[in-house]
Amino acid sequence: MPYRYRILGLLFLLSIITYLDRVCISVAGKRMQDDLSLSTEQWGWIVGAFTISYAAFEIPAGVWGDKYGPRNILTRIVLWWSAFTAMTGLATNYHFLLATRFFFGAGEAGAYPNISAMVSRWFPTQERARAVGFTWMASRLGGALSPLLVVPIQQNFGWRATFYVFGAVGLVWCAWWWLYARDNPRDKSGITEEELIHIGAPKTAAAHVALRWDQVKGSRNFWMILAMYHTYCWGSYFYLSWLHTYLQRGRGFSEDEMKLWSTLPFIFGACGNLIGGFSSDLLVKKYGLKIGRCVIGTAGLALSGVFMLAATQVASKELAVLFLAFGYGSMDCMLPVSWAVCMDVGKKYAGTMSGSMNMAGQVGSFASSVLFGYLVTWFGGDYNKALIPLASMLLVSAGLFTLIDPTEQLVKEKTGTPEPALV
Repeated sequence: MPYRYRILGLLFLLSIITYLDRVCISVAGKRMQDDLSLSTEQWGWIVGAFTISYAAFEIPAGVWGDKYGPRNILTRIVLWWSAFTAMTGLATNYHFLLATRFFFGAGEAGAYPNISAMVSRWFPTQERARAVGFTWMASRLGGALSPLLVVPIQQNFGWRATFYVFGAVGLVWCAWWWLYARDNPRDKSGITEEELIHIGAPKTAAAHVALRWDQVKGSRNFWMILAMYHTYCWGSYFYLSWLHTYLQRGRGFSEDEMKLWSTLPFIFGACGNLIGGFSSDLLVKKYGLKIGRCVIGTAGLALSGVFMLAATQVASKELAVLFLAFGYGSMDCMLPVSWAVCMDVGKKYAGTMSGSMNMAGQVGSFASSVLFGYLVTWFGGDYNKALIPLASMLLVSAGLFTLIDPTEQLVKEKTGTPEPALV
């Protein structure tokens, strides 16, 4: 098996663990709210605390990956978040839980920007969207597995045990990753020269670079990418923060029903990531970067907004879940495309570009997760009305994607002149 696929396999496992740790709090949400006497508004702040710290540390973590290598930074990231995953199980009140989730978010920040940086070093341009799609598919599998694992554990051992178990899993991955992965494919013993040529791996280690903000502050493309991802996250983070509570409190599913039905959006999302990544790379090969990226991105976002709006209008709880699943699958067709765009325009600054994009997105995640709790209260407990503003933002995101040009580099390369680095 080519070595780049083995590295991708480790990133695949990382992505599963990432979303097991993220989604488990949503699955355990009703039990935690009841046990700790948390209001709907307080729960909105709990799930939002993760996103605000995650957003704050996205750019620094992306920059660190570009400067010090994603192997080092991913190891640090997983060690940190595993510790705070376990600490979530120790929470006894609102303020302790709020602080723990804040630091959990700070630790996990930069995971996907550094995954992108690793993919950009190990995969040629024409394979990157599908490689990123593969890692994001894994995240959806993690989301689908979460209720199937969390509910039995919390039914037998309590909700706290789930966080202890998932925290330990991350430590095992860290050891494996540190021993096996290398930033530069040429540093990996056993890799063939044929594969190195296919990857386009440099003969020397990549220069440690960092982006200067004066290089991009006037870039319209840069701001369109950030705005697109910000509005997208208003809709997408609902599935990670509120879906399981929505199904139980808003749609009347029992805990056992929720365990099964809540996996459906994540299964559709996993398929969407593969379809989007492969379709985009095929279109890029045939029609070029702009069509290959923008057609898939725009269509996926537009369909997701329509399906989410449809879910708010049906009386059947099963049909509502089906519409939400189609919505998640559609928006996830866009997901690997948006991260591939960061590699297309960012080049050697892929970690910083993707970190900037994800930072903007997590600001949207924070705003939507906190606002949703207040909207439910304002609408008299009507979860469907509270969902409409989030769905509408997906339509805005679709319009913004049409304004992105993946052929426009963030910083134009100067032949023979290396870009200066921040030190």
